[in-house]
Amino acid sequence: MKVALFIPCYVDAFFPAVGIATLELLERVGCEVVYPLEQTCCGQPMANAGCQDDALAAEALFARNFAPYEHIVTPSGSCCHHVREHLTAIEQTPAVRAVRRNTYELVEFLHDVLQVREFPWAEFPHKVGLHIGCSTLRGLNQASTSEIAGPAFNKPRALLSAVKGIEFVQPQRVDECCGFGGTFSVFEEPVSARMGQDKVRDHAAAGARYIVSPDMSCLMHQQGCAQRLGLGIRFMHIAQVLNGARE
Repeated sequence: MKVALFIPCYVDAFFPAVGIATLELLERVGCEVVYPLEQTCCGQPMANAGCQDDALAAEALFARNFAPYEHIVTPSGSCCHHVREHLTAIEQTPAVRAVRRNTYELVEFLHDVLQVREFPWAEFPHKVGLHIGCSTLRGLNQASTSEIAGPAFNKPRALLSAVKGIEFVQPQRVDECCGFGGTFSVFEEPVSARMGQDKVRDHAAAGARYIVSPDMSCLMHQQGCAQRLGLGIRFMHIAQVLNGARE
C-alpha cells in the first residue's frame, strides 16, 4: 500500500525522531512511503486561533501536496482532526474532500485500515501511563471516554498491548486534558501549566516511568511540566515504542 507521510510542523522542528520512527514503522508493516517535499503547515494553528482566513494559503498548499494520494498518514491526532473536520478555509472541491477523507492518524491507520495486531520486533519493559489527547480521544474517537456509558475500547492501548514487557499503569483522572491545547497554552499560560502539572503528578502517583501518547504536542507540554516539578518521568511517542525503541 502506498502511503503519503504528513509530518506536523512541531514534529519536524522539535521531534524529528518521531517522524523517522513513523516512517520506519510504516515500512516495517509493508507500506511504500512517500514524503511530499513541498508540505508545510496544515493551517491548524491559525484556524484554532479563529483566524480562518489566514489558514487559507496553508490549507490550499496542503491539499495540493496530498491530492494525489489515497492514504495520508500523520503521527498527530490534532493535525489529522483539523484536516478531516476543519479544513474549511478553502473551497470544498472534490479533490479537497478526498484529501480530508483520506487523512488518517497513525494509530487508526494501523488499527483500522491495516489491522496490524503484532509487533514482534518491539519490546518495552517499563511501566507506562497512556495519554490520549483530546482531539484524538473525542474528535477521532480512538478510545471510549469515562463520561459516556458504552462498551470500553482503546485503540492505542490495543496496539501497545502487543509490545513485549510493557506494563500499563493508570492515573486516577484518565481522560482529563493535560492543558496544552495549542495556543491555549500561550494565551492561558497559568491555567495550562497547572493542568499539565496536575496531569504529570497523577501519572507519577500511579507509578508511570514513561508517558506514551499518539500526541507529541501533549507530551511536549507535559515534559516541560514534569521537568519543572523535578519528576523523573520520561516521554515517548507511540510510534517510537511500536517501532522498537527500548528507552
